[in-house]
Amino acid sequence: MDVGADEFEQSLPLLQELVLGADFVGLDIEFTGLRSNLSHPEQISLFDLPSEWYLKTRQSVQQFTICQIGLSVFSSIEGESNKYVAHSCNFFLFPTTFGILDSEFSFQASSVQFLNQYGFDYNKFLKNGIPYMNEEQEKKIKQNILTGNWKVRSSLDKDQIKVVINEVTRWLDLAEEGDWMTLPGIAGFQAFEVQLVLRQALPDIWTVLRDQGVIVKKVSKQHRWYLENTSCDRESCWKEKILLSARGFSVFFQMLVKAQKPLVGHNMMMDLLHLHEKFFRPLPESYDQFKLNIHNLFPVLIDTKNVTKDIWKELNFPRVSNLSEVYEVLSSDLNPTKNSGPVIIHASKCEKYVETKYPHEAAYDAFLCGSVLLKVAHLLLWRVHSAGSTPEPSFPLYLDVLAPYVNQVNLIRAGVPKINFSGPDHPSTRPPILILSVRKWPGVTEQQVYREFQNLCKFDVRRLTRSQFLLLTNKFKDARSILKEYRCHPTLQVSLYRYWRHSPNINCMLQVCGIVTTWALVAFLLGRPRP
Repeated sequence: MDVGADEFEQSLPLLQELVLGADFVGLDIEFTGLRSNLSHPEQISLFDLPSEWYLKTRQSVQQFTICQIGLSVFSSIEGESNKYVAHSCNFFLFPTTFGILDSEFSFQASSVQFLNQYGFDYNKFLKNGIPYMNEEQEKKIKQNILTGNWKVRSSLDKDQIKVVINEVTRWLDLAEEGDWMTLPGIAGFQAFEVQLVLRQALPDIWTVLRDQGVIVKKVSKQHRWYLENTSCDRESCWKEKILLSARGFSVFFQMLVKAQKPLVGHNMMMDLLHLHEKFFRPLPESYDQFKLNIHNLFPVLIDTKNVTKDIWKELNFPRVSNLSEVYEVLSSDLNPTKNSGPVIIHASKCEKYVETKYPHEAAYDAFLCGSVLLKVAHLLLWRVHSAGSTPEPSFPLYLDVLAPYVNQVNLIRAGVPKINFSGPDHPSTRPPILILSVRKWPGVTEQQVYREFQNLCKFDVRRLTRSQFLLLTNKFKDARSILKEYRCHPTLQVSLYRYWRHSPNINCMLQVCGIVTTWALVAFLLGRPRP
């Protein structure tokens, strides 16, 4: 089910009911871009500590925006053993443009091409996107609206407002009391804004919002006074409605937070960064504060990438490169629990994905996340009880076997493979750092070193000294291969990096200590009395 700005407010009560009754919620987000250009000096690397990775990625999150959020709400069916129904929805979003709010964001060409390849509808994103704002933006706009200190600037610019006022003014010259006209094509919080402007500019009209648009009625000044003081359409009420409509998807985000349901994603770190920035508060500079905020918002996070990556080799499943392939393997005969696993059905009005695959459509990927979670959890439960009979499956039982993976979110490229949102991060399990000593190659750069090794394997490269570079990969076999091939190379010698042996700081300190010791010894010898 696709939801845009026109349908969103009417769907809120149903969405709230679904979330409150859910066992968990699958999430996927599509963005206008992911990261700044790889040639950027602040590119991320395997050398980065989690805090360094966060600060670099934070810049990209502030640069790009969300174009689509997919949610798949999974609920167990009462009276049916291990059977779940999934309600899947796509939400097209567009930043709130109202009064002082006028966001700037970038498009990354590769991301646009990628989404185009999979049929993303940019018209829905740009023309019918649901507005949203974070708490800081909400405070600013609320203060301006409720104090009357707001200006028409972004949502409907001044020229458009003038056209509307002129059209209504010309009609008023010929209209009689009780006559009415319709302003079509104006919906959402923009309709509230138009009504406020018209009511302030014209004392002998009253406005009402209907399905067909804004209805303008000519009334006497006495009747206008009566409506202003007795109608539930008073200006103060309208200002509250404007704020509610301008908040848009942020209203549902708060519902999701209050429901405290487990949130499930696949490689969901970027999703969490954008959720914080766009709907909660601007990302803090402190990495630890970010972790704390996310944990308070969503106490139970499960990253299916982290779960499947951890158990995939143990089960001898074939290599996979994306979420769709993970789902296909778990749904195939390779999965020993295929026939005994959970039954998942699509809700009525959400049957788009029954027969057809829509990879990289947010709601479809959110559905795959939830389905993978249930299938993997059932597989883990089966392994735990392989020696005896498996108990009757239930989602609380699934959560028990998933406990080691809760709040452990995969990190694609950094010094550690995952982030722990409920405690300290685990130490690195990456292969050891290698050191490359270069001879007879003056002026060699990091890019040249990278190209030298790229056909054999891929390393992140960091300069240590003028002729030494650190090499780091996330594959042990690549590290072993390079050590074997280049240990005795005439110009490029590779060995294991030892901090106390190779660090320039340690070497400098040892040299200073050596000089001080030498001078002390010389002074001692020269100062000794002669016999």
